[in-house]
Amino acid sequence: MAVETGAKRGKRLSMTSLIDVIFLLLLFFMLTSTFSRFAEIELLASGAKAPVAEPLPRVFLSLRPTGLMLNGVPTTLVDLADAMRGDETTLVLVSLSATTTSQELVDVLAVLRGITNVRPVVMQ
Repeated sequence: MAVETGAKRGKRLSMTSLIDVIFLLLLFFMLTSTFSRFAEIELLASGAKAPVAEPLPRVFLSLRPTGLMLNGVPTTLVDLADAMRGDETTLVLVSLSATTTSQELVDVLAVLRGITNVRPVVMQ
């Protein structure tokens, strides 16, 4: 009489079909995704040098939990757009508090982006 040991040898799985499925998924997502760039906002880092030769007039904009401060004076986004309009190119130094959300920063930069004579620089 033959004695069985109880341990059965399992079938070996083929990796070929798994690789085919992964390849098809990769191909599908590459062909259906878009590679266009959405709205970009040009920024200069606080340590970067401005590419202009002459110094620009500067304005200090502070994003605080209490609201916006333009050169130490409380302001709103609408008033900010009106105050920044002019003929002279201005360098805007944007200071962020620790509690500033990314949405608040994007809102301010979107307003500044609409003004042609403004170059924002974000500082922490």
